[in-house]
Amino acid sequence: MKSRENIADILCIGCQKGSTSWLHSVLNCHPSTYAFPDSEPVTSTDKEAHYWDWNAQRGADWYRQLLTPQDPAQLSMDFTPEYACLTEAQIDDCKALNPGAKVFYILRDPLARAVSALRMHMLWHLGKDHSEPLKLGPQFEAFAQEARLEEHGDYLRNVTAWRARYPDLILLNYEDFHTDRAASIGAVFAQLGLDADEMDAPQRQLFNGLMTGRVWVSEKFEIDRAVLMFLQGLTWQYRQAAEDALGMRFTEGDRMLGR
Repeated sequence: MKSRENIADILCIGCQKGSTSWLHSVLNCHPSTYAFPDSEPVTSTDKEAHYWDWNAQRGADWYRQLLTPQDPAQLSMDFTPEYACLTEAQIDDCKALNPGAKVFYILRDPLARAVSALRMHMLWHLGKDHSEPLKLGPQFEAFAQEARLEEHGDYLRNVTAWRARYPDLILLNYEDFHTDRAASIGAVFAQLGLDADEMDAPQRQLFNGLMTGRVWVSEKFEIDRAVLMFLQGLTWQYRQAAEDALGMRFTEGDRMLGR
């Protein structure tokens, strides 16, 4: 059981609402990757093992058993966006269990990501038929706290903590999945040593379908302008830090603000 170098060969640590589900599904089309069995509610589908935030008490042997494929040549995957916010001690533990893992972090415009996260929590609590716009007030404050907007939006802190343990952390821009999807996925395949020609006909058909669509589109609940401007003020510092220190460029939030 312990002969594999890593429990998870491919880790995607977020960002939350950054198309991690879509990327996981794309990679899962390839015969050289492995998605663990759906074990809800212990895990989230076959994508998010939630080891460090939900299941650490189950121990490393549980995590290893969950992720180990029958074919030892396959690359096991754990795409859990909450990992972005792990403490330094937790990332140290991750490094001990996955010393050679390829770690990906998808960054999305912080304002757009925050809005999408709030809409996700609105769906969970209010249902898809909710029609009233989200306004500033106790309900907004509760959703914002539950969504951990600042922790998930503080990309520079998260990147710095993870790069201290994984210097080769790979940053992806969410917007590239929409503007140059083929090139983005081609680069990810190259970084993982995956050859697209190894997919059989059914896998290729599924792959081609994913390359022209999305896994899940958020409900477009209306957000009051005052909420949007509050979120702009909350997330502006994180956008500036990501653009200045990480060389990222975001445009999605500007479009939301009508700029």
